[in-house]
Amino acid sequence: MTKFRVGLNPLPWVLTPAGFDHSVPVLKRAFAEIATTPFRGIHADPPPGLGAAAYRSLLAEHGLEPAPGYFSVDLTADNIREAAKQHAAVQAELGNTEVFLATGLTPDRIAHPAIGYGETDLPKVIDYIGAAAEAITAEGVTPALHPHVGSPIEIEPEIRAVLEAVPSSILSFGPDTGHLAWAGMTPAVVVTQYADRIAAVHLKDVHLDQAQAAKGADANYFDATVHKHTVWTEPGRGDVDLLAAIATLPDTYNGWLIVEVDVPEADTNLASTELSARWITNHLGPNTF
Repeated sequence: MTKFRVGLNPLPWVLTPAGFDHSVPVLKRAFAEIATTPFRGIHADPPPGLGAAAYRSLLAEHGLEPAPGYFSVDLTADNIREAAKQHAAVQAELGNTEVFLATGLTPDRIAHPAIGYGETDLPKVIDYIGAAAEAITAEGVTPALHPHVGSPIEIEPEIRAVLEAVPSSILSFGPDTGHLAWAGMTPAVVVTQYADRIAAVHLKDVHLDQAQAAKGADANYFDATVHKHTVWTEPGRGDVDLLAAIATLPDTYNGWLIVEVDVPEADTNLASTELSARWITNHLGPNTF
């Protein structure tokens, strides 16, 4: 029987129209509201200037604890190893043994998401991911490749190319059910094929009809998810077979499932989180938090 834990990414609070806001006041407001729900593990992303100890204390004030964070590879950076090392060191200090590893979004992919638009310098992407993975592994943290719509690792051939090129000894897999589904894959199939390599999972739901409508309109990433279409939704309100994907995890899996609702469909952030918690409780049980 899998013994995973379920955590939450506080994206609805920190992802604003002006970009990410990880300031302490925003985090305090988010943590205070999340603390009223069953979630306890929080996708860890300390803001600049707030060290690991202070961030952990901020979580503890609200009865929360760190869960695996997220490192985005900057494909224009000169020294990706150092940036990855520093991020992994913070995650290790927080007590996390895994971290999601992705690449940043690119203008072409933002403009035409989920279809693998344009030419991608995949060898360069693989080199950067490999370098970051080595640096993170050296800090005692397991990097888990996280495919992301709008990024150079978006569609199935790109995911497979990276996982085949970078050894499993330094790179695990961190699938996101929502990004996989939006990009045309069946999450349960992908999870099954890489089950022995999965170190962490993002649990996310999507409205596939909205994804198709956005594709038909050639909507950009933000129009698809915020302005004109509602691709993202709370677990159980969309079309992804989340339980099928979870069921394919091996019995030995004891990592994290991190619930993500990038853009809530519910009226408020708290209502969205309560819906997510209710789905987890009803389908996975209250002891998974």
